[in-house]
Amino acid sequence: MNFSGVGRELTAVSRYARKSRETADAGSGFLKLLEKMGKAENPSGAEANPGVSAEMSKSDIYRQYLKQKYGNVMIQNVENNQKSIDKIGAGTAGTNNVVIAPNILEQMANDPKKASYYEGQIRHYFDTLPQCSAQLSLLGHEIHSSGIVIHPDGTVTHYISGDLKPEVRARIEARIKAESEEKARRKWIYQKRSEESARLRAIAENSRAMHDAARPQVNSCGLILDQ
Repeated sequence: MNFSGVGRELTAVSRYARKSRETADAGSGFLKLLEKMGKAENPSGAEANPGVSAEMSKSDIYRQYLKQKYGNVMIQNVENNQKSIDKIGAGTAGTNNVVIAPNILEQMANDPKKASYYEGQIRHYFDTLPQCSAQLSLLGHEIHSSGIVIHPDGTVTHYISGDLKPEVRARIEARIKAESEEKARRKWIYQKRSEESARLRAIAENSRAMHDAARPQVNSCGLILDQ
């Protein structure tokens, strides 16, 4: 593998190394990766890093470093609006999703302060994920997809998509079914009682009619008329 271009990259990164010592340790892993690539020119040096070549730009190398560190790192522009967030949520699975805008990746690869800040945001997402997952679990939900998005304007969004746990959904559906069946039973009882009341009223009215028909008729002179 040809690593002839690494020297130029390491020269350019030497300034980055000096600056990074003034910030948090977020960029140290990236610097070590570049250092390993430099040693690969020497047969007695360190092992070459998988997936990294000398032809790669600093941003490409940094993206590879982020993938090794955080997992599913995607470099793409996602606008900071609900439609875009919903789309990325529907298009990912699991919880180790990191989406970074290309211009932000470029800034992170060249500015240790930017790298420190945004990697801090990424670590914060992963640090708070267990608590968030536990809270949702207590509410009967499970996470299908979650992640952090760093938008082109530099803003940061956490997204979560999920659903009720199967057992919770089953209990809710069973309760709804039972309530529906109980409602249908009460309706049937009400209908039967209404029908019985109507039948009894009909019997009573018929009985009164028969009684009235059997009662002797009296004329205006007080004489009972034959039926």
